Amino acid sequence: MPDATPTPPVATVDWGRTRYREAWRLQDELVAARLAGNEPDTLVFTEHEPVFTLGMRSGAARHLVWTPPQLAAEGIEVVETNRGGDITYHGPGQIVGYPIVSLDPRRDLHAYLRFLEQVLIDTAARYGLAATRREGKTGIWLGTRKLAAIGVAVKRWIAHHGFAFNVTTNLGHFSGIVPCGIVDGTVTSLAAELGPRCPSIDEVRTAIAAEFQARWPRYLDGRD
Repeated sequence: MPDATPTPPVATVDWGRTRYREAWRLQDELVAARLAGNEPDTLVFTEHEPVFTLGMRSGAARHLVWTPPQLAAEGIEVVETNRGGDITYHGPGQIVGYPIVSLDPRRDLHAYLRFLEQVLIDTAARYGLAATRREGKTGIWLGTRKLAAIGVAVKRWIAHHGFAFNVTTNLGHFSGIVPCGIVDGTVTSLAAELGPRCPSIDEVRTAIAAEFQARWPRYLDGRD
């Protein structure tokens, strides 16, 4: 029998620094184009201006700790989103990835979340960090320290939203929330874990893209 048609590579796009609402609008446009068959599967990278985003989990707003004056003083917006999950922070020094990809060949959202976690676990391993999953808590962890958050949405089996991987993120901003509703852990970054050995944002972004590309065909055919 002839070999199966190879999975096309996922396109990679870097939007640079964005405000959250603008990136959300651009995501919606890309989702519509992907649904229409006018764009390929695409992995978008960005860094957001400081923002707390509220997911659709019940009670997410209760995990916002800072008052409006404190938010204003730190220059942090608050935006309600249509992704899953609780409240989280995005800001400079954090790699945000938005895979706008079709899950139609494998309609398993749980498996897709585990796929994203593995991509980030393998990225952390490149820098000597043995990140893991925690039972019942999406994301990747070093013990009880959360290195990356994940929250996705799906429209007609096109996935959007995605993950946030802390590289040189201002961890002080996480004190303004109970991140992802977690009361038995903290948040960390590559810089906090590696000190002067911390790689650049560009290097980590390239590593994440490579891990995503390597695993994506295996995810689609059920091997990952």
